[in-house]
Amino acid sequence: MTQLRVGSWIPTEGDTPYTRLGGSEAVRALAEAFYDAMDATEPALAKLHPLDEQGRVSRGSRDRFGMFLIGWLGGPQDYMATHGHPRLRMRHARVPVNEPMRDAWLRCMAAAMNARGVEGEVRSYLDARFAEVADFLRNV
Repeated sequence: MTQLRVGSWIPTEGDTPYTRLGGSEAVRALAEAFYDAMDATEPALAKLHPLDEQGRVSRGSRDRFGMFLIGWLGGPQDYMATHGHPRLRMRHARVPVNEPMRDAWLRCMAAAMNARGVEGEVRSYLDARFAEVADFLRNV
């Protein structure tokens, strides 16, 4: 995990965003809230994912993102063990990621963090980290 300092908090091995959010179930709930926000407010972004029979982002996408987030936030590295290195740029190369798409993704994540009550130092940290990664993934 990159040691980005935002405000007064610097994550450590024993004090990670994963632990501050409440562990695996809380991070999976954040992933669910993220895709729920995407389904509700960003249909063009949602359509870039496999959809289920109700037209919502599929269970597979939700579970995979939840597993990724758990590891990325400092929890168990099950994503890496199952899928290998995330290679985020490579995995997103098939989709043109421009500024409006980046901003839509960030709106969904902000809505998810709001819905899950993510506040304080961990929220400041995550806002900065998610913005950094979303901007890194722009390819248009």
